[in-house]
Amino acid sequence: MDSAVNNTVSQALVMQQAQVAQQAQMQIFKEALTTQQQQVTALMESASAEPQLADQGHLGTQINTYA
Repeated sequence: MDSAVNNTVSQALVMQQAQVAQQAQMQIFKEALTTQQQQVTALMESASAEPQLADQGHLGTQINTYA
């Protein structure tokens, strides 16, 4: 009877350790997804930004209509 109790306690401890390891892995996975989301958002915002045209100086402010 004593060995059955020891086996049960041992299995419970193994399962608890596995659960803690799984929770740590999920936390790292969530952090990685959050980082990817931020990177993709920044990339999409930079890709959709309209180019800024020159509004002063001699380059890019006039169009040569005779060319």
